Amino acid sequence: MLQNGHLTQNTEKRLMIVSGQGYPELAERMADRIDMELSGVELVKFPGGELYARYLESVRGADIFIIQSLCEPVNENLMQLLIMIDAAKRASAKRIVAVIPWYAYSRQDRKTKPREPITARLIANMIQAAGAERVMTMDLHTGQIEGYFTFPVDHLTAMHTFVDYFVDQGFKDADDAVVVAPDTGEVKVAKQLAGHLRLPWAIVNKMRDKPDRSEVTHVIGDVAGKRVLMIDDIIATGGTLVNAAARLVEDGATEVRAAATHGELSGNAYEKIEESLIKEVVVTDTLPLKSGRPRSKIKTLTIAPILASTIKNVFTDESVSEVFMGENQLF
Repeated sequence: MLQNGHLTQNTEKRLMIVSGQGYPELAERMADRIDMELSGVELVKFPGGELYARYLESVRGADIFIIQSLCEPVNENLMQLLIMIDAAKRASAKRIVAVIPWYAYSRQDRKTKPREPITARLIANMIQAAGAERVMTMDLHTGQIEGYFTFPVDHLTAMHTFVDYFVDQGFKDADDAVVVAPDTGEVKVAKQLAGHLRLPWAIVNKMRDKPDRSEVTHVIGDVAGKRVLMIDDIIATGGTLVNAAARLVEDGATEVRAAATHGELSGNAYEKIEESLIKEVVVTDTLPLKSGRPRSKIKTLTIAPILASTIKNVFTDESVSEVFMGENQLF
């Protein structure tokens, strides 16, 4: 439209959602919640191992949300995400949001020994350099990772998903239940879950001699005669939860359940859980469960509604914290 010698144009905002190959099933569930279809993208791995991405329709002027959980193979999925971001940037997308339900390398968030990297910061730098303008993720291992980015980070939590589930399981206001932090790093999360369920809380103290091995020393709090609900952010090898459960039962707990946002479940974690004293392990679908492994004790809750609602609110410039009743920050 030509007005007073100036060309003006009013265009409607356009939302596009695309998925990498990390966890397309979760992306489909999210798109269904928004009543949309995933936009097409050609993703190729060449014989030499190089990756390629090309969008199958125009992304010019669109707000594009690229969904990629950094599950196994971690480094390949990370590189694919970066390439998809770069392709969207070079195709003139208006805004590029990286939706990363599981932020790999989040445990490498600081230096604990000389000559170590801070890989969580490196990943943030790579995502920014590729051209993303916003990141959406779930339950980071430590909140300080948000500060590694110079643009907005929507740090979402699965807390209310767990609360709803355990209320249905009869844990709220129960006289015979207690929430337990499996180590001192999860005390804040355990206290918050205990507050929602109106339960007391306790702590399992442990010593870690290697990154993937820990030893329980003692339990701080009363668990005798009680149903225990442990809460963590990540289940990796399962050693922490299995050892904690054994000690809690030794101290008189009548049953032990565990919950964690990210079920990484590496190594022989599935077998450890199956053979352990844990009655149930509840995880979300930020990561896919591995096929062909024992999982009779594993319950999966979907976080697709949370991510879908957040995508919708970001696109329409509405409040993200309203999705969580103002409690999307745990740290």
